Amino acid sequence: MLKNNRFDKSRLPSRHVTEGPARAPHRSYYYAMDLTEEDIAQPFVGVATCWNEAAPCNIALNWQAQAVKTGVKAAGGTPREFTTITVTDGIAMGHEGMRSSLASREAIADTVELTMRGHCYDALVGLAGCDKSLPGMMMAMLRLNVPSVFMYGGSILPGKVPEGADVPADFASRDLTVQDMFEAVGRYQAGDVTDAQLAILERVACPSAGACGGQFTANTMACVSEAIGLALLNSSGMPAPYESRAQYGEASGAAVMNLIEKNIRARDVVTREALENAARVVACTGGSTNAGLHLPAMAHEAGIDFDLFDVCDIFHDTPYFVDMKPGGKFVAKDLYEAGGVPVVMKELRKAGLIHEDCMTASGETIGVELDKIDREADGRVIYPIETPITKTGGVVGLKGNLAPEGAIVKVAGMSEAEQVFTGPARVFECEEDAFEAVKARTYKEGEVLVIRNEGPAGGPGMREMLATTAALSGQGMGKKVALITDGRFSGATRGFCVGHVGPESAYGGPIALLKDGDVITIDAVKGEISVALSDDELAQRKAAWPGARATNYQSGALWKYAQLVGSTRLGAVTHPGARAETHVYADL
Repeated sequence: MLKNNRFDKSRLPSRHVTEGPARAPHRSYYYAMDLTEEDIAQPFVGVATCWNEAAPCNIALNWQAQAVKTGVKAAGGTPREFTTITVTDGIAMGHEGMRSSLASREAIADTVELTMRGHCYDALVGLAGCDKSLPGMMMAMLRLNVPSVFMYGGSILPGKVPEGADVPADFASRDLTVQDMFEAVGRYQAGDVTDAQLAILERVACPSAGACGGQFTANTMACVSEAIGLALLNSSGMPAPYESRAQYGEASGAAVMNLIEKNIRARDVVTREALENAARVVACTGGSTNAGLHLPAMAHEAGIDFDLFDVCDIFHDTPYFVDMKPGGKFVAKDLYEAGGVPVVMKELRKAGLIHEDCMTASGETIGVELDKIDREADGRVIYPIETPITKTGGVVGLKGNLAPEGAIVKVAGMSEAEQVFTGPARVFECEEDAFEAVKARTYKEGEVLVIRNEGPAGGPGMREMLATTAALSGQGMGKKVALITDGRFSGATRGFCVGHVGPESAYGGPIALLKDGDVITIDAVKGEISVALSDDELAQRKAAWPGARATNYQSGALWKYAQLVGSTRLGAVTHPGARAETHVYADL
């Protein structure tokens, strides 16, 4: 066997399948795939993608993976490409398929872990494009604790209505995203959009490969990947169709080889301070409330205490200064052209809101990397931090007798006066019932719509409610009612919509005890959510509560997920995490 002088195979996992006479059968498989003796002597790098033909989010990942492999090879490694699943929320939204979405995050992390373990790969470059695939891939990196680099597949280009097309003027005058399509359905139900107009819009809203263009969950978590240090700085912003993304792929492949040589692993990068950096970037960009679920889940994989309340504390004292959809005007392409996450983090640094000594995928600290950035806030997409859009973050945490384990709401684009709402509850037992009421317009202005039994266990699957919230916005009622749920909201949701209410209904949380007419107050300025019921009344209702509603999922993957999933406050995870592990994969 050849000896690799740059990398010591005796300390790498791939030694178990490449070294010594006993591994001759294993090596025969590699020769069958045209690997050379030199290839076998090099570190093996898993190149994992979530490529599929389910949606445009994932369709560009395969060619970008080839660029990563080129970078790995050029830097002295042997790439081994494999794929895992993706459930794309834009397709799964508004029906039973959405129950598979959050569960897919765990399946992605699990399958990447199993593939890496089974084949003894030494490092991981993970490429992902849609909402849950980003945190799922990063969770696998932290669980395995191998040298790791994340690469986002890129965002979609903004949609444009052809000149002269017969559509409502407000659609014709703006960049379109899939959010506009969900809201167009609400407008259609209200009689403001015709069949012909809907047909025009649906053909132009999503014009290319790439993930949803606003600061929805995919782009939020892409920004997180840079801010937390797992992705090369500025690698997430470039839209998916741009062929120059291949340069980021090659650089990511080369970077992971540098991390192997320096023995810099995923948990060296993702520390408590790095998680705080990531939460800052979510807040100042008005990112998805789903970050409040995914950051604790990533922390769990690294053995770090960082729950929903920790995330929301950071959200509360971070200025909101990046004007992104759905609360603002711009899409991911605009943020990229304005300098992207590096310029955003430079602004945060000016206010002392960034931990500069955190390690990154480049092998340098975030402070060193930011010193290389010469661009400044443009004042259009990225405001100077001294003159933010609002003084507190675009996402707010809530707590009170209705949500003892917390809840979360996106307030980006809302005035302070719009962030306080009191009204009578209108209770629905599932999303479908609420959507039918919205479609039929049988709800009333001033009500707080309550959708329960949609939590991780009780759903099962913690569905997003974009179809319902978008229909409300399309009917012009987004600011005239509020909505709360133990389920989730899409990053594209706008309006006063509170998600992640915990404990969830299936666990007998206060949301399970609400009745029509109970007066609910949501105060995002103070961070409170309450129902005007005494402790005694809540206790009496809890004693009379009949128990969790039976679901239609009594076998299969969703049944298994419901048995294992934990509290939303802790990330809705399904295993004990790093604190319980008795070994680290990379050291076996």
